[in-house]
Amino acid sequence: MTFEEARAQFPVLERYAYLNAGTNGPLPRATAEAVIDQTQRDLVHGRSGKAWFDRILELREQARVGLAGVLDVDPLHVALTDSTSRGCSIVLSGLELGPDDEVVMTDQEHFGLTAAVHASGVRVVLTDADEDALLAAVTPRTRLIATSHVLWTTGRRLDLRRVREDAKIPVLADGAQSAGAIPVDTEGLDFYTVSAQKWLCGPEPTGALFVRDAERLRVTSPGYLSQTSYEPTGAFVAKEGAPRFDSGWLATPMLLGLLAALAAHPEWRYERAAAQAALCRELLAEHVEVVTPPGHSTLVSFRPAGDPTELVAALEAQDVIVRELPGRNLVRASCGWWTSDEDLRRLVAGVAAA
Repeated sequence: MTFEEARAQFPVLERYAYLNAGTNGPLPRATAEAVIDQTQRDLVHGRSGKAWFDRILELREQARVGLAGVLDVDPLHVALTDSTSRGCSIVLSGLELGPDDEVVMTDQEHFGLTAAVHASGVRVVLTDADEDALLAAVTPRTRLIATSHVLWTTGRRLDLRRVREDAKIPVLADGAQSAGAIPVDTEGLDFYTVSAQKWLCGPEPTGALFVRDAERLRVTSPGYLSQTSYEPTGAFVAKEGAPRFDSGWLATPMLLGLLAALAAHPEWRYERAAAQAALCRELLAEHVEVVTPPGHSTLVSFRPAGDPTELVAALEAQDVIVRELPGRNLVRASCGWWTSDEDLRRLVAGVAAA
């Protein structure tokens, strides 16, 4: 598949320089068609019967296999979720932490992670966003290190394998800005979340959670698909592995849309995305302060000369889509494998003219 053929899967790119996959990726045409076709089928034929239900179970396993492929792990270690936030909550509640336990995380985390940590009732320890700071904060009370693989703010990538090996305690990785954007190595990590609507270009709400050892977590929010058998009292036998943590029902149209999205990504996606992010960083650096370190991720965050809200609005008026990071005086561009040189030239021209 050539770049032109691959890019043509995304109708939004015919008009926009769409540089906001860090929020939601562009939808492939096949994804939208799959969602629409299944919705129309359900409208006409209903949503019931053994064949309908069996098909959904098969689609769920296909989605599990596809998401496991993104992480290069066994599907038995993957739970289907509706978001990274849900995955974080599953882990924090399942560990059954209390006020005598500490969780270490950086001061650059997304609310999807910080909220789950706070709600668990633990003592929260915040550090600077680097490996040495995380490791220095670990004490005998530390039960978990919870942090992003790629920071949603600066685009910095953390060496979580090193953190896990040196700290020797479990690590929960927020993979919202990494899974589907860069190659992911879960070796040594305990938990890893996926937001499929971002870099994987799937429909929302879809996502995944990697769990290395399912026995380490309690099932705190069981759904019907968490069990293999149950009693009238509610007692149940959990499924083997991570599927016991599946966060409930995923609509059939969303499952089909996700499978179509996973099929849209070419083999050269990671190399191309990295090259476009490097080019974006190089071009922007002539006009603004770029805070993303070189070679770290597919996010490029920069500090504009003027008001970031006004710049984002001005760029949108020119059909260039980026996002402001509120309260940080930063604007963020997301460079996918589908990003063209012309997209980047349009961005830089708008920034230079502001």
